[in-house]
Amino acid sequence: MTAVGPADRYGRGNGADARADRQLRVAAVVLGVLALAGIVWYGWHSITGTKVSAQVVAFKVVSDQAVEVHLEVHKGAGTVAVCTLRSQDKDHNEVGRKDVRLAQHAKQVDTIVTVRTTARGETGELVGCGTAAKG
Repeated sequence: MTAVGPADRYGRGNGADARADRQLRVAAVVLGVLALAGIVWYGWHSITGTKVSAQVVAFKVVSDQAVEVHLEVHKGAGTVAVCTLRSQDKDHNEVGRKDVRLAQHAKQVDTIVTVRTTARGETGELVGCGTAAKG
């Protein structure tokens, strides 16, 4: 009777193990490169993305029908931003709303916007800002 070695017992010789190891290494390298590429893309997108930030510097009630809002916006120089402002009365009911398009070719834009109201407004608030839809 002939003795069967452990490697031959399961139908794989040394060549098959080496091939399997090489395939696993190739798969690990490919997955590593893809993961690294994803991390680099995410980081680049986060740094160079067209983010818009804004704040209300001040507001002034000028009449029962209008509130002036001093808005400061930070954006990319070539980015067109749209900011939504609103005014509320003393009972927190919305009495005025306005979308403002800021297309100036500057990174910082300071502007005073008049929000028309249906009753006396007590606030001048920034609802939000974002990039303008293309089209």
